[in-house]
Amino acid sequence: MTANSQRRVLLAKPRGYCAGVDRAVQTVEIALEKYGAPIYVRKQIVHNVHVVKTLEERGAIFVEETEEVPEGAIVVFSAHGVAPAVHEEAKGLDLRTIDATCPLVTKVHKEAVRFAAQDYDILLIGHEGHEEVIGTTGEAPDHIHLVDGPDDVANVRVRDPERVAWLSQTTLSVDETVATVEKLRERFPKLMDPPSDDICYATQNRQVAVKEMAAQAQLVIVVGSTNSSNSVRLVEVAKEHGADDAHLVDYAEHIDPAWLEGVTTVGVTSGASVPDELVQEVLAWLAERGFGEAEEIESVEERMRFSLPKELRKDLRITPV
Repeated sequence: MTANSQRRVLLAKPRGYCAGVDRAVQTVEIALEKYGAPIYVRKQIVHNVHVVKTLEERGAIFVEETEEVPEGAIVVFSAHGVAPAVHEEAKGLDLRTIDATCPLVTKVHKEAVRFAAQDYDILLIGHEGHEEVIGTTGEAPDHIHLVDGPDDVANVRVRDPERVAWLSQTTLSVDETVATVEKLRERFPKLMDPPSDDICYATQNRQVAVKEMAAQAQLVIVVGSTNSSNSVRLVEVAKEHGADDAHLVDYAEHIDPAWLEGVTTVGVTSGASVPDELVQEVLAWLAERGFGEAEEIESVEERMRFSLPKELRKDLRITPV
């Protein structure tokens, strides 16, 4: 057996686009087709360099703040969600809005509103500055306290330790979130849980697949952008569950050949905002270097689908699924 024939690639499944990302990207694509360019998008529609660049080439204009959108124009809100104040600002500018917020993020927003109405202090587990955290906090700013991981639990201050609830950013590491909740419960034994798990199904499924793959791979390559929380988590999960090394890359050309020295098994996956064409380019790059046909490692089958935003369905006369 030659050295090359011993080299193999493990390909995680599920990987790449989740239902929320697919819905958000389709929203911008269909808006461009239906209404014509330009279509404005507040923040990156999803956290992926390639997706944003491709949509820009088709006529999407990405802005950081709503006030940058010309009065009366169409603006799409990203999959990460926005605070109620952003909707009000858009209304004041007479903007036509299309809300592409992932339904799973919307669920967290509704939970925040409900807990706040019951006058709970809400401990939001997440990363400071992340768009999803900003949007959720905006639903109940006087009630929400950010908890950035287990080490931040000691800094939490609440009005009444017996009226405390927790929520989380949907794209976190499942393991880290569990660890944070355990520490919170030590401080607040009567801590209320959300009605259902906040970590999105796609984040969980991709982490489970990586855990299984990392146990067999010396190197794991995660395709995704550095501002994608779920992609960054996949790198961390791979290192924590058996891989000797793991790296995040936007494109195949960003792979350093030195990473392959002494490696016989490479695992490949991608974040939830990554189109599969980028993964296929990585597989082709590896094949050119002696790593042949990929073997899929499937942890769970995904069938989740989300309807397009109601604003588009109305104009397209689409019945929600």
